[in-house]
Amino acid sequence: MSYRIKRGVLSLMLLVMALAITGISQAGPQWRENTNSNAATSGGQCVRETEWMRKNHMALLKHDRDITVHQGIRTVDGSLSECVACHVNTENGSHVPVNAMQGPDGAQFCAGCHAYTGVKLDCFQCHSPVPAE
Repeated sequence: MSYRIKRGVLSLMLLVMALAITGISQAGPQWRENTNSNAATSGGQCVRETEWMRKNHMALLKHDRDITVHQGIRTVDGSLSECVACHVNTENGSHVPVNAMQGPDGAQFCAGCHAYTGVKLDCFQCHSPVPAE
């Protein structure tokens, strides 16, 4: 291959990567909308600011996991069950699991973002995707 073609291919690859990164950091409204959950209707704030949570939620979950599992310290603030309780949508009086790909607003809170970014969502193999009654 000539130098010109290699440079063109490299430029195209860099452009695709830049668009992918931009798309992930500014994901569309399909995962931001959560219209009939406590989070959407209460007007309150999450345990941290929205942008911080989008970037760092996994670090927070891992931190809470470590102090719960390894040190036996259980806190409500920042727990996965509290996330679910606040961000789960309801439909006809029933909770729609946060890992459901369909529901009243399309893909649900966790599932929509994870599908958009291509990240496997495996929390709910063990944890409940709806609040405990």
